[in-house]
Amino acid sequence: MTHPTTPSAPDPALERGNRKPLAHYQAQHFLWALADGVATITLNRPERKNPLTFDSYVELRDLFAQLKYAPDVHAVVVTGAGSNFCSGGDVHEIIGPLIQLKAPELLMFTRMTGDLVKAMRACPQPIIAAVDGVCAGAGAIISMASDLRLGTARSKTAFLFNRVGLAGCDMGACAMLPRIIGQGRASEWLFTGRAIGGEEAERSGFFNRLCAPEQLAADAAALARDLVAGPTFANGMTKTMLHQEWSMSIDQAIEAEAQAQAICMLTTDYHRAYEAFVAKQKPVFQGN
Repeated sequence: MTHPTTPSAPDPALERGNRKPLAHYQAQHFLWALADGVATITLNRPERKNPLTFDSYVELRDLFAQLKYAPDVHAVVVTGAGSNFCSGGDVHEIIGPLIQLKAPELLMFTRMTGDLVKAMRACPQPIIAAVDGVCAGAGAIISMASDLRLGTARSKTAFLFNRVGLAGCDMGACAMLPRIIGQGRASEWLFTGRAIGGEEAERSGFFNRLCAPEQLAADAAALARDLVAGPTFANGMTKTMLHQEWSMSIDQAIEAEAQAQAICMLTTDYHRAYEAFVAKQKPVFQGN
């Protein structure tokens, strides 16, 4: 079978501006590890159930925004240190200071948190949330904004905004949560703010599956490796379409997918899959 014409090497200036590896990234407000294409972000304040601060929000937002330029990252796992995922915004470092602010500064904060979700949805890499223990407030949002969610039976997920006097419409929850678990369940979860156990979260479709707590990290890493072993360029296209087609009509979505699939048919991975099938072998994808 004839392969697509091998393109010439990109101009170095184009490379410098659009391919920025993250192998040597030094995280300041959480743990970061990168191995074999899988990046692992670990929220690392276990003594307080891994709450977020203004600084960690900003660093997470900026890091996820950088991922679209990172050729060495093909899947991301987000988890928490210890036996909890994330308890949301730190009561003393975020909630307390917010009480003192006026509308312009409060809007600066809520836009910043929303920009984290936008960056998670815009990066091409699939994101896996590995959820154990407490997953509340902004922690629940981070898991919601991920592409896949693994949980444990003992986990407690709570979109608890109304329990602190706020609306459930936080960081895109009213748009995204109904698409994951349905309008009726999402309405209940957001109106009541109650804690959802792991088994209910799985039945509702929020968790893709449950894992034993001691296996959660290994299962999330194994799933990430499986994704990395696949056609990563095509996986990025799938994520883009899953996100963009929310606001399309059926006809628009079908046309968008026709164009996206035609682009994927130009990749060498597509040719590798055909040749492996003919040779009765398993394809070895390289993401190009």
